[in-house]
Amino acid sequence: MGRAHEVRAKSMAATSAARSALFGRASKEIYMAAKQGVPDPNSNLALRAAIDKFKSLNVTKEVINRAIEKAKGGQQESYVEGRYEGFTQGNAYIIIDTLTDNPNRAFGEVRTAVTKKGGHLGTPGSVSFNFTSAGVIEFEGTNRDEVEENLIMSDVDVNSVELDEDTIVVNVEPSALNAAKECLNEMGIDEFLTCEVTLVPNDYVTLEGEDKEKFEMLLDVLEELEDVQNVYHNVKL
Repeated sequence: MGRAHEVRAKSMAATSAARSALFGRASKEIYMAAKQGVPDPNSNLALRAAIDKFKSLNVTKEVINRAIEKAKGGQQESYVEGRYEGFTQGNAYIIIDTLTDNPNRAFGEVRTAVTKKGGHLGTPGSVSFNFTSAGVIEFEGTNRDEVEENLIMSDVDVNSVELDEDTIVVNVEPSALNAAKECLNEMGIDEFLTCEVTLVPNDYVTLEGEDKEKFEMLLDVLEELEDVQNVYHNVKL
């Protein structure tokens, strides 16, 4: 699909290491969402959003249920959030979010990955102003006008509805993500390629040749780091 806000475009855990890291991300994020509220997705919107996000990435029910059960029990896990902003080939921007029980390890692995592929980390805020937070839902379909009309009629705070080949991309305000999902469910749409609050770049860049190859290699490396929770960039792949 080549949309620059996608973290794991097309790979979907293509390697065993990436798949293991993906399951680890899912377990941590779902556990944290369940612990911060009630461990019931019907009444915990953050938990429901996390479940939807990882279901769209083909995380198994076993991994999801195990994380919820862990939150229900007395076991306590401690994770620290981190955000690293950087610059890569062609003056492309990248933001890397981590969720880890070892911040020093997470920082070291992120810095090594970025620098080895020709980039460098910047200071906090040096990149993030180029992105906007949004709720994004992607699904297969071509009935763009019908989707937009139903969302508007349901009073969903819609930013845009786009048709990208055979995929519809809905962009809403972060607080409207669940309302948009429920509206789409009522239309009979319940399988999503993406369903999450993410960072969307304000502008895109196109890389070619060696620059593009190195950037894609960087994404592959980050894909395999379990401490890395999300990656955002402005490269049009």
